[in-house]
Amino acid sequence: MIVIAGPTASGKSGVALELAQRLGGRIINADSMQVYRDVPTLTARPSPAEEKTAEHRLYGFLEPEENCSAFKWVQLAAREIEAARTDGRIPIVVGGTGFYLQTLIKGISPVPPADETVRRQVRREFEEMGHERFLADFQKKDPSFSFTDPQRILRAAEVLTQTGKSVTYWQSLPFKKEIEADFLCFLTQLPREELYRRCDERFEKMMCGSAVEEVRLLLAKNPPADSLVLKALGVFEIKAFLSAEMTRDQAIDHACRMTRNYAKRQMTWFKHRFAPDYIINDAKSPDILTKALHFLE
Repeated sequence: MIVIAGPTASGKSGVALELAQRLGGRIINADSMQVYRDVPTLTARPSPAEEKTAEHRLYGFLEPEENCSAFKWVQLAAREIEAARTDGRIPIVVGGTGFYLQTLIKGISPVPPADETVRRQVRREFEEMGHERFLADFQKKDPSFSFTDPQRILRAAEVLTQTGKSVTYWQSLPFKKEIEADFLCFLTQLPREELYRRCDERFEKMMCGSAVEEVRLLLAKNPPADSLVLKALGVFEIKAFLSAEMTRDQAIDHACRMTRNYAKRQMTWFKHRFAPDYIINDAKSPDILTKALHFLE
């Protein structure tokens, strides 16, 4: 299969679309925010017109109250990949969520998924106790756990509650792969200033489009406080704009800054943890198709 990775606004989706059209491919999403239904503009999902020109899978299928872990995503992606193969299509996996891609290519620790009852119980305790108290209590139960990020704490607490064993035990076990395949990995890479300019322009365009209304409708659903979709770039700022806590210009400025910071973190992650077969500096380069054709021979 073909994998196209890269930071936000670097042109990944355009490359995937071009290859899908030329190769008879099926595009499979590997972006942790584009899985959500409510914010297509804000998460830069492919447009309806683009989706008509090539088959797209795993886009916009989750509600705000549903969370998507790497484990859940890779199981869904593996099914879509097998379905593409069965249908005679080339799977083209594209996205900027590096951990999703790493899980697909290298595998993942066999940490059991959380039972929904356990998940609700742990989150209720977290809300009642607050972050600091919950963390202190949990570290007494599991001294081997050293992270302080709320999402990691909650996940570790779910695992301990459900299995009686620390998440560090499960993570020490050999990785499990959901699918075996040969991978051709592309990485879209732009000069930093060009990438930042594209980040800024894209968000400003979103604000002139449907992004504000998308967030308004999303918030009307009253999603849970730990909903991952609330972490989508721009949701915080547009929420502040809608409640008059920020002006429109302040919201744009802050969201653009956060997007640039996120792109920088993605670039760092891919530099150290992703091994591309080919780096794409120019999305229109004919070498991209040539590399793909040679790989598929």
